[in-house]
Amino acid sequence: MLAVVLIVTALVTAQAGPSPVLPEDRYLQSENDDRPYDIAQRIARDGYYSESHNVITSDGYILELVRIPYKRFEFWRNPFAPKKPVVFLMHGLQGCAITYITLGAKRSLAYNLAEAGFDVWLGNARGALNSRKHLILDPDNPDHAVKFFDYTFEDIATKDLPAMIDAVLRITKQEKLHYVGHSQGATAFITLNSVKPEYNDKFLSADLLAGVGYQDHFPTKIIDEIAKQTDLIFALARRQGLMEIGHLKKSSIVEDYKNTEEVEAANALNKFLSLLEGILMLGRLEIIAGASIKQYAHFGQNIRDKSFRRYNYGALRNLVRYGSLEPPKYDISRITVDLTMHYAMSDVLLSEEDVLNMARVIPNAKARRVERESFGHMDFVISNDSKELVTDFIVEKLKNSYL
Repeated sequence: MLAVVLIVTALVTAQAGPSPVLPEDRYLQSENDDRPYDIAQRIARDGYYSESHNVITSDGYILELVRIPYKRFEFWRNPFAPKKPVVFLMHGLQGCAITYITLGAKRSLAYNLAEAGFDVWLGNARGALNSRKHLILDPDNPDHAVKFFDYTFEDIATKDLPAMIDAVLRITKQEKLHYVGHSQGATAFITLNSVKPEYNDKFLSADLLAGVGYQDHFPTKIIDEIAKQTDLIFALARRQGLMEIGHLKKSSIVEDYKNTEEVEAANALNKFLSLLEGILMLGRLEIIAGASIKQYAHFGQNIRDKSFRRYNYGALRNLVRYGSLEPPKYDISRITVDLTMHYAMSDVLLSEEDVLNMARVIPNAKARRVERESFGHMDFVISNDSKELVTDFIVEKLKNSYL
């Protein structure tokens, strides 16, 4: 069971960290202490100017957008210069904007795009660091937490992404942009354009890095086994008030179980929490952010059911919410964007067969395998050779298409 947690935590968590210019009352909470973390300094340290923009979703979450509009050591824009093409980067599960700058000035995707002449924007999903805010709800208030953290990747896809994409297009006065998403950031893109196909028209093209969707051939048996306990683990966590993973310094499960199944679920969850705490004490703390436990539950359901579909609330609630006893599958054939799906042969969360099957269904999708056989799920954003194996390909492709 511990091995499962190790794989899930180390590989599902998409990196994250600090970013742009913020008002004085804005700060980023470091996960390992109480000191404020100024995300403007993180990007400035690498020699780049940055901006911070807040957007509000349709359900009241306050999200931070980070912008890197210029090349390194440039701090102003020529008013007579033509508009730069816009690239929007979206992090994965338990990640944030820092995912795309954590490798430093020479190797990070965001900086390489800025150097190539693009207007780069970094998204932050609800619950992630400086997006851990709401107009009404306080995530640190136990009375509010249940509602604040009641979201899955579909909420990020259909509420967070539209708010951020629309804001970027409005601010830049452009009609379309290019999208890059890693892990859940790619899942959100697939989900958005399946559920709200009108958003296809707002994207020039997209690059999805380890984009989790189909789960018919999930590659890791040990995770597949623990996913069978998804609903029980989720119910136990909620009953004990555990709504969030990763932000709190320490969480524990009270020994108040109804049966042996709950004991097993509690053991798995406690091991998960202990291991996560240990990982946060290791290097690259900046890439880790918080997430709703319901996000994990949604992925767990899909792994268990070998499907890519909406959250399963149970037959009666499904009937009320969806008009059917079973949650509907996402219709990815509705995605019309020019799409490149990058995948790795050593990804423990996504199989080559599932990627290829998705590419066959999505009309304008192409699958691209990363050359290094040992390349894994997180290597897209934390491995030094990701520049040569992934970043350079994306940058050159976009330069040839839009510059």
